[in-house]
Amino acid sequence: MKTPSGRAPARPRRDIPAGPAPDAARLREAALAHLARFGTTEAGLRRVLQRRVDRWARRAEGEGQLAETIAPAAAQAKQAAVEVAQALAKAGAVDDEAFAAARARRLNQAGRSRRAIAAHLAVKGVPAATAAGLLEETDELAAALGHLRRRRAGPFAAEQPPAPEARLKALGALARAGFPRDLAERALDMDPEDATDRLLAARRG
Repeated sequence: MKTPSGRAPARPRRDIPAGPAPDAARLREAALAHLARFGTTEAGLRRVLQRRVDRWARRAEGEGQLAETIAPAAAQAKQAAVEVAQALAKAGAVDDEAFAAARARRLNQAGRSRRAIAAHLAVKGVPAATAAGLLEETDELAAALGHLRRRRAGPFAAEQPPAPEARLKALGALARAGFPRDLAERALDMDPEDATDRLLAARRG
């Protein structure tokens, strides 16, 4: 039977039973599927797996399973998630430093300040010591120039030299993005040709 639009009616959704809590084998399978699609850190993978356990617990509760049964099963599954993430890190399937280096490089080239990159890496679970070493290698002047280029400001503005109010606006935007005042002013004061050359050199590595 078809609906007035000519399409067959959607089949009623069947919720998948919660079943038992995820064990180490199921969590490892889920971890490998996630790693096949996304880069992450050990801490990030652990969070992904533990959220999977939380979703199981909510389904189990919705089905009417007893809370006194769900809680210890979820706790055991979350510990298994920790161990699975640790094992994959030891096997090299998860590499915090490689993830952080790639992400820091991409964000630097996208015009993100060191402060913004550090905050991003912290959220992703990159250890502070690892992040600090990588941030020292980023070209923050090139990042500020990339930030200005996307906004057609500073050396990349159509009007050269930019009007004082345009410069002040660009300076404020750089400050909000986490760039230090002295570096922001240095980027704004660069000759357009020199600024372009600096960006190209940074992107070539």
